[in-house]
Amino acid sequence: MRGIRQLSNVKWQTKPLQPLRREWKVKAVHGGTVIPVHRNHTLAIAEEGDPKGAEAEVKAEGARFGMGKQVLDRIKPAVVIRGVRWGVGNINKRKRNDEQQAAKRLKMGEDGEYANAQFSKEEIEAEGRKPKRKVAVLIGYAGSGYKGMQINGQEKTIEGDIFKAFIAAGAISKANADDPKKSSLVRCARTDKGVHAAGNVISLKLIVEDPDVVQKINDNLPPQIRVWGTERTNGAFSCYQSCDSRWYEYLIPTYSFLPPQPQSFMGKKLVESAEKKGTLEEYKARQADVADFWQKAEDEYIKPILDQLDPETRETVMAAVYSSEEPIVGNELKQKVDKLTKAEDDLDIMKEEPQKPEIKSDQNMETLGSADEAATQKPEVVESKDPTDTQVQEIQTEAKIIPEVSGDSTMGVPQTAAPEDQEASVSKSILSPVDIAIKQVKAAYIKAKKAYRISESRRQKVQETLDCYLGTRNFHNYTIQKTFSDPSAKRVIRSFKVGPEPIYINDTEWLSLKVHGQSFMMHQIRKMVAMAALVVRCGTEKHVIQESYGTATISIPKAPGLGLLLERPVFDSYNEQAVTKFSREKIDFDKFQKEMDEFKQREIYDRIFREEEKDHQFHTFFHHIDHYRTDFFLWVTAEGIAASRQSKSRSEVLDDVSDSEPDANGQEG
Repeated sequence: MRGIRQLSNVKWQTKPLQPLRREWKVKAVHGGTVIPVHRNHTLAIAEEGDPKGAEAEVKAEGARFGMGKQVLDRIKPAVVIRGVRWGVGNINKRKRNDEQQAAKRLKMGEDGEYANAQFSKEEIEAEGRKPKRKVAVLIGYAGSGYKGMQINGQEKTIEGDIFKAFIAAGAISKANADDPKKSSLVRCARTDKGVHAAGNVISLKLIVEDPDVVQKINDNLPPQIRVWGTERTNGAFSCYQSCDSRWYEYLIPTYSFLPPQPQSFMGKKLVESAEKKGTLEEYKARQADVADFWQKAEDEYIKPILDQLDPETRETVMAAVYSSEEPIVGNELKQKVDKLTKAEDDLDIMKEEPQKPEIKSDQNMETLGSADEAATQKPEVVESKDPTDTQVQEIQTEAKIIPEVSGDSTMGVPQTAAPEDQEASVSKSILSPVDIAIKQVKAAYIKAKKAYRISESRRQKVQETLDCYLGTRNFHNYTIQKTFSDPSAKRVIRSFKVGPEPIYINDTEWLSLKVHGQSFMMHQIRKMVAMAALVVRCGTEKHVIQESYGTATISIPKAPGLGLLLERPVFDSYNEQAVTKFSREKIDFDKFQKEMDEFKQREIYDRIFREEEKDHQFHTFFHHIDHYRTDFFLWVTAEGIAASRQSKSRSEVLDDVSDSEPDANGQEG
């Protein structure tokens, strides 16, 4: 026997548990809430102020279904005050979750700059209903200034801006503007914070009757985000599930493959370890093509600066330049990470102040903890981009206003005051002669590294190292929150190639690394690039990469996100069916190649080169690793993984904070 009855304030659902004994399981549904009612645990729910009336209705309704007096007497009323749920059953779990998510979205919409749009009931009714079609939207974007691709609450994301442009262009109705899930939005590749894409795809249901809808969408987007076009698909299409593989490109300065400075912590450890293992001659042979680089750099760029200093000042300056960083762990590390996030926010606010001069620092907010130069160096106000001249000329001409900051020895970023306290934290100060000399020497080292040109033999070593990634490998060490036994850590790399010719921009030589894989985990490509660069620059034997696929957990830093670019996803399997089975057009980026190439050069390549020229992100990344006094990265030495701390905790903490990722299991692509 089954039945559903609707009372004035209680709806009941009943079904027999044991029909022969006439025992019933009764569920009361009130205001979207399900209450189980059965034998010794029988409950009723009522609106505030009328528990007795509800009890009477429950008993009367129970009697209609044959519930005996003994059961009915056990019914107890419960009062719902201000809509608080009580005794919710599993039958309504999905509805409860939907209500919670709707409340969360509504809360975000009250003051969140990037929250979804909210429209009144009158506006929604006035718009009317229009047909929606499942489409693949081909897009490109420069990720600088965005917290990744995927919508993430109030954060500034690529999808967040695109979704708002869809609404403004009329491609998404006002009725569906409050939740992207209503339009079945799926992204093909979820890129990290600061990562770019010349080609990416999102699939969703759009109103595409207007032939000018793409132009209208682009009119509501910033120049660094473009929609190339849309393609109608079958109704079940998911760009994530239908994607066969992805192509990524990573641009990296060739000086990233220079060996660590001999006086640095890592430089000393490499020699000590080789001597201990009796492989010093083999180590020197692997570094033969760059064996004299640092000595020549000292003679040409550093010595002229030091010759102008008295012996005591010279000794102080070089001690500061070569000083190594002490590691921190546990709660202190978490506090430092929290301070890094706070410092990033404060610096962003300071940069947005039109009255304030531009703050230039060697620190990189995007990389692994950034390089630590703050212990001996304060950020200064600069106008020119020349790393050698600007640090001195402006200081000597007049006193500058410099924020008083304290160096973070691990994160390598200045700790600034909160926005409301910034006025109090800014004081007028003049750098001392020692500070000036330190800045000159550090700038000279950067200039020397930028003048480096990679040899053909070293470029070949880079290619041989990248070849170690080909095939199906267990990349659990190349992401976060995955163990060796996790099946999802196994990924397929089809090719990883170094560009045949270097690129020369602003006196800096760059290499293009292109990787083709089925899919990639969070930070995987950046960690693969960092591992390859460390193996080449440290003269490490390539078998350490093979060992990284094993059970041992090691800390692999992630290279700067600045250089990473999603070229395009591949849909070969779907495209074959689209033509033969669905009578649809292929998802093909080639038809937009001209526009994409212009966009890639203007908004992505130029941006990468410009930001590296300004912030020296790759220099600070490798400087940090070379000078960080810890055994986390000593797997690059002759002693291998056995010499390093068996933990990923260092990089995992920094990864989580630096990229503000909403889902650790999400995909880079």
